[in-house]
Amino acid sequence: MIKRLNFMAHKNSGIDGLIAVEGWIAKSFDPKLLELVKVRVSQMNGCAHCLHMHRQDALKLGETDDRLLLLNAWRESQLFTTRERAALAWAEALTQIAKSHAPDDVYEEAHANFSDDELVALSMGVAMINAWNRLAIGFRLQHPADHKRAAA
Repeated sequence: MIKRLNFMAHKNSGIDGLIAVEGWIAKSFDPKLLELVKVRVSQMNGCAHCLHMHRQDALKLGETDDRLLLLNAWRESQLFTTRERAALAWAEALTQIAKSHAPDDVYEEAHANFSDDELVALSMGVAMINAWNRLAIGFRLQHPADHKRAAA
């Protein structure tokens, strides 16, 4: 794999804008549920760096290994609440927007479980983790274990 630009070290107003939006989302939505969504979207997108980071953040907020392990199979697990299921379904629909077109039933379930403001914040959170995943994958931002392996 060829080394690519470290976009996080390349500070500019675009990156600063993304970070500012993240700050707003953090004040506007349940942080633990947001981390669960970020892990799920990062699984879908295959972003090793973001999976690592958001798994760690979720654990710090009290998330459990069992739930994180079963996140890819949340529909089959009884470990997730109705509210979490609505958030995960909405996150998946928005992440796969070209395929899903954000179905009405998924929207209705999300809207039934979240206030208007929460639904906007959740949707912005999904959009942001998709943006970060695309940047991290596109620029080949490495997982910490890859850094250790390369240094050895």
